[in-house]
Amino acid sequence: MTERTRIGRLAERGVTDMEQIRAILNEGVVCHVGFSVDGQPYVMPMAYGHEGGQLYLHGSVMSRLAKSLAEGIPVCVTVTLVDGLVLARSAFHHSMNYRCAVVLGRARELTTQEDKMKALRCITNHVVPNRWAEVRPPNAEEIAATTVLALPLDELSAKVRKGPPKDDAADMGLRVWAGVIPLRTVMGEPVADGDAASYFVMPAFLKSPDLK
Repeated sequence: MTERTRIGRLAERGVTDMEQIRAILNEGVVCHVGFSVDGQPYVMPMAYGHEGGQLYLHGSVMSRLAKSLAEGIPVCVTVTLVDGLVLARSAFHHSMNYRCAVVLGRARELTTQEDKMKALRCITNHVVPNRWAEVRPPNAEEIAATTVLALPLDELSAKVRKGPPKDDAADMGLRVWAGVIPLRTVMGEPVADGDAASYFVMPAFLKSPDLK
């Protein structure tokens, strides 16, 4: 943890244990990438992967995000999992149960085909486990059209909220339902593209009701 990642408000929710932070990164599917260009801030949702202390991102060589991050500008990446809606007796104390990891730093562009392929494989398998082994890998033209970035997992922290609502003592007698509505991400029934359903058996992992 650094001064930039030190949690101020509700510091008791802070998490610094890397195993817990990696668990958040493992379960997430989408990250939000925050960066600023010419004084204008942007936040973009992206797929990601992480391995060996690096978080991997990718995009078109023509995209503003890829061009800007490749220049080494400061970046903030967040991964947020919402576990429940917390309904309190008062409007003020409504909340969410969540797990959120924040990574700060500067990304570097991967330039060798070996490094780019390794990172793209990591991203693909993070979103859909074992998918890389089943599909055609990127060809030379596709690799050339893709910027691949690595962000070190050196400066990061996480924050977690769990449990019931925290109402004021004076509100405990109100005749208002209070509690937690759990939320979780699940896969729906896969829909085969075209005649793929006739040619291939659905991979076993797609039959699982859980996304991760």
